[in-house]
Amino acid sequence: MEINNELKNYIEKNIFPEYSKNEPAHNIEHIKYVINRSFKFADTVPNINYDMVYTIAAYHDIGHHIDSKKHEIISAEIMSKDDNLKKFFSEEELKIIKEAIEDHRASADHEPRSIYGKIVSTADRNNTVEACLRRSYTYGKKNHPNFNDEELFEEAYKHLKMKFGENGYAKFFFKDEEYESFLKEIRELLSDKDLFINTQKTYINELKNKGVI
Repeated sequence: MEINNELKNYIEKNIFPEYSKNEPAHNIEHIKYVINRSFKFADTVPNINYDMVYTIAAYHDIGHHIDSKKHEIISAEIMSKDDNLKKFFSEEELKIIKEAIEDHRASADHEPRSIYGKIVSTADRNNTVEACLRRSYTYGKKNHPNFNDEELFEEAYKHLKMKFGENGYAKFFFKDEEYESFLKEIRELLSDKDLFINTQKTYINELKNKGVI
């Protein structure tokens, strides 16, 4: 796997800094996580274009701070208006990149239109309980600034139950033992609301005491 150095340098210098505008659940650390996971799944696909995989993951949440509820559309528009990418990709490749970004959201009402969309959509899923507990709290705090912690824990439980519970809307398109283990663990936690809330409360208080959030 090799990424075009000029493309990589452009994105690291001009795109990565934009993620400082996002809330912590969608910051640059999340983007790097999605990039690395995307490469893992791309390795299982013959004749995949790693430059496209990298670019999709790098841009997929860039518009999150503008409007989280339609960030996939905004992020795709930002990418498609970036004329610098035309030196690296054909019009057809840019179309696939745009569609993959549009399709990555877990709550989308349709499957991604290409293998590239399936890669980033799968890579975008959490695969540790701790990440879920933290991201659902920080995301909830941004969207409900007037909520107290108890209300945020309640909101997190409802959101994660809908997303990762039995028949949840989060889709996964590649076999991955890490994710299967995570899914079993999070579903066990979500099966007991009080246990979930107490677990999240303990974890969030630990992060607060460390000054992490």
